[in-house]
Amino acid sequence: MPETQNIEYKSVWKDEYLRWICGFANAQGGRIYIGKDDDGNVIGIKNTKKLLGDLPNKITAILGIVCDVNLHGTEQGDYIEIVVDPQPNPVNYKGEYHFRSGSTKQELKGAALDKFLLQKYGRKWDGVTIPNVSVTELKEETFKFFKEKGIASKRLHETCRHDTPEQLINNLKLADNGHLKRAALLLFHPDPEKFVTGAFIKIGFFRTNTNLLFQDDIHGNLFEQIEKTMELLLTKYTKAMISYKGLSRIETYEYPEDALREALLNAVSHKDYAGCTPIQISVYDDKVMIWNIGQLPENWTVDMLQEKHTSIPYNPDIANAFFRSGYVEAWGRGIEKINELCAEAGLPLPSITYNHSGCWIEFRKDIYNADSLKERRLNERQIDALLFFKEKGEITSSEYATKYNVSDRTARRDLSDLVVRELLKNEGDNKFSRYIFM
Repeated sequence: MPETQNIEYKSVWKDEYLRWICGFANAQGGRIYIGKDDDGNVIGIKNTKKLLGDLPNKITAILGIVCDVNLHGTEQGDYIEIVVDPQPNPVNYKGEYHFRSGSTKQELKGAALDKFLLQKYGRKWDGVTIPNVSVTELKEETFKFFKEKGIASKRLHETCRHDTPEQLINNLKLADNGHLKRAALLLFHPDPEKFVTGAFIKIGFFRTNTNLLFQDDIHGNLFEQIEKTMELLLTKYTKAMISYKGLSRIETYEYPEDALREALLNAVSHKDYAGCTPIQISVYDDKVMIWNIGQLPENWTVDMLQEKHTSIPYNPDIANAFFRSGYVEAWGRGIEKINELCAEAGLPLPSITYNHSGCWIEFRKDIYNADSLKERRLNERQIDALLFFKEKGEITSSEYATKYNVSDRTARRDLSDLVVRELLKNEGDNKFSRYIFM
């Protein structure tokens, strides 16, 4: 059996392995086997009687925890099992904090250590206080904006219109023992970057991944960043189709405005601000990609985001203020709402990808419409096929040949051209090829 998140093998005992015990204690717990090789085969150890006496004492004296230490005898030899329970409080090895991740041990330092310690003590990054900053330094206009939005959405009572900034801060629980929390500065300070590095948004228009045509940096507090970013997205970075109903002018955006706003709010609410990296929005001719540094809740997957799920905001104080302003839902419906809006607009459902650096959400245009396809200079068969088979989601070369009364060779040539143009992707060979819509 190979090593896992909860299992570690050591052929002999060394006192430095107390770091591994520390790592298990700070994570999900686990077991260390002394006297086994890397594959989990018993090779035996000597001095088991001495180790049985020494190990519990060393673990307690140096790490301050108690672990079960068990001796097992086999025909191949004796081995020792150390059972480490997860600990509610941080455990350190001579001032070092270690953590078990996957099948490796990591020493926590810097921002990672800060985050770990906060989690162990039941606090979040945005709930930490900043000394020597007063409510008078916050932006009065943003408080007015917050109140108007909250009252209009019925998340705040009409009487809140007369609340002072101090009252709002206290009602939102954005202060602790007279000190403002980080969330208060991000939400209402005119220049939160004085306190939080990277607390801004970058947006750029790309022709290709390496060809940036123009860009903007959006600064200010979070409310200002959201409003300015949405304005730029809708007026500078994407197009609006103009139509008229009677004398009324109607603008239809390339992507649903509320879906983009929801995705932006998710990025701002769930960003790991300790990472000191701005939110990044990459706009292309056919897609918009929004990225934020951060992590999914423990044991969550991207697939779980697409299902009904609870709301576990990475920055709960920021999320609460957004909820009170009417910006966001409180029940984890953000992704569901985005999907519904895109489906109503006839767009593909956005894709979400996640790795240890952060999370991407990607919106794509419906490239399978007559006007867009004509701009690509396709032949009439190709355009008709993409429109006809769009709902089915795939075309076979034999279907194409039959429908347009062409040879198999011509069908494969037309469809292969659509693959090159990244309108279809190919699966299979020759007559059995399936051409899947992107």
